[in-house]
Amino acid sequence: MGRFLNPDNSAFQVALNSEIYVDKTGLLEYTNKVMDTNQAWICNSRPRRFGKSITANMLTAYYSKGCDSEQMFAAKAIGNSKFFRQHLNKYDVIHFDVQWCLSPAKSANAVVSYIEKSVIQELESAFPDIDLQAVKSLAEALSCINNIAGRKFIIIIDEWDVLIRDEAANTAVQEEYINFLSGLFKGTEPTKFLHLAYLTGILPIKKLRTQSALNNFDEFTMLNASILAPYVGFTEIEVKELCEKYKKDFEETAHWYDGYLLSDCHVYNPKAVVSALIRGDFQSYWSQTGTYESILPLINMDFDGLKTSVLQMIAGESVKVKTTSYQNDMVTFKNKDDVLTLLIHLGYFAYDEKNKTAFVPNEEIRSELIDAAEDTQWNEFVELRYKSDELVRATLDMDCAAVAEIVEEIHSGYASAIAYNNENSLSSVLSIAYLGAMQYYFKPVREYPTGRGFADLVFLPKKEYTNIPALIIELKWNESAKTALQQIKDKNYVASIKNYTGEILFVGINYNKKNKVHECLIEKFIK
Repeated sequence: MGRFLNPDNSAFQVALNSEIYVDKTGLLEYTNKVMDTNQAWICNSRPRRFGKSITANMLTAYYSKGCDSEQMFAAKAIGNSKFFRQHLNKYDVIHFDVQWCLSPAKSANAVVSYIEKSVIQELESAFPDIDLQAVKSLAEALSCINNIAGRKFIIIIDEWDVLIRDEAANTAVQEEYINFLSGLFKGTEPTKFLHLAYLTGILPIKKLRTQSALNNFDEFTMLNASILAPYVGFTEIEVKELCEKYKKDFEETAHWYDGYLLSDCHVYNPKAVVSALIRGDFQSYWSQTGTYESILPLINMDFDGLKTSVLQMIAGESVKVKTTSYQNDMVTFKNKDDVLTLLIHLGYFAYDEKNKTAFVPNEEIRSELIDAAEDTQWNEFVELRYKSDELVRATLDMDCAAVAEIVEEIHSGYASAIAYNNENSLSSVLSIAYLGAMQYYFKPVREYPTGRGFADLVFLPKKEYTNIPALIIELKWNESAKTALQQIKDKNYVASIKNYTGEILFVGINYNKKNKVHECLIEKFIK
């Protein structure tokens, strides 16, 4: 039992000791199934605070010969598997956290040599009859042990991409690290000395430079988590059970922390959900993750259409994103799509794989993006917020003329970047126009399912603002505001928020394509 070779299960025990632990041991059924196959090379990337380290510690506790973990896992999901004991604590495991290794190594330049030296020393102690004095790398040491003793290993690397993310400009560090990974995972020889490789980090495998070193890995990312989606974060069922246990409103929890759509699975940020349930208040816990500062220069990059796309998503829209050109690092950006793709991997945007669109997943992230936009002194954002605040006040005051005037002004200012004479763009612009509503309302729901149709926009107040009305907004194109208002009534749109007990305003807005004039009618719903 060592620090890196065959560690004990104490790290995972810390997770089990926590007040809230959600069983994710079902992942072990998958890793057991792919053991010693071509699918045994796994790179599972996800944002900070999505349980990467807990997962790595879980795999170590289950497979490592350095501990006895039967009691730890027997009552968990994996305990029901017929292969549970076949793999339990049966393997030589090497587990290291590259982020942690930076500190004892003293510098990024020495990380690889520190890892190799430390692990080889432990291998020498574990296999005293095998002479490793002449070996020059960890990969060679594992190959020698396999050749002489027939032993194979499992390698688990946490924060595998730290040097890719933070040392992209350091060619020497990058080259050494790539060669290190290539020796461990590329070619025929590693298949002889490895049962399984599991890498976890924030970014997927970098294209070009590390491609040759790791292109044999199966990747599971925030773009396509595939069958591992339920193990990326908390699922909807898991969150419902937690809300019931802690007597928290599930719908409000969903407003704050739901929204990551991975392979048709709704995934919640586990760190945020745990913090909210234990601390008892709904707020943003995202800025505590350390990625906040890294996005400030990203959203202010001078790529055509980037700021408009960010505005649209903050306002509740989805935006088409081409994810294929991004090089999976923190420095190579060719266009706005590359920036948006990175922000998906960082967790600031969610991704709809089916429709190839990005969107802000929830209220927590939306509030962080607003803070970031304001901190960058983004003048367009500040000006829009001011104008949008006017629009919200006019709407709540039921000042129809002012609403029509402000919507027209914002439409003229922003539709050029979207497509002015387009019905969908009017709806998109209207979402941007009501950006100021986010202080009082959750992210607006587009095409909200109602009694007999879909409302264009529905704004539901946050609990601390129950004194202001909900808004049901219907848009019309070359018709009339009266027609829009009547449709809200005829199709019983209010049924969509039947559980809402406060006041409701019906807002009908029409845009005349010919003269580019907007009109508005507002009525208070009488129950």
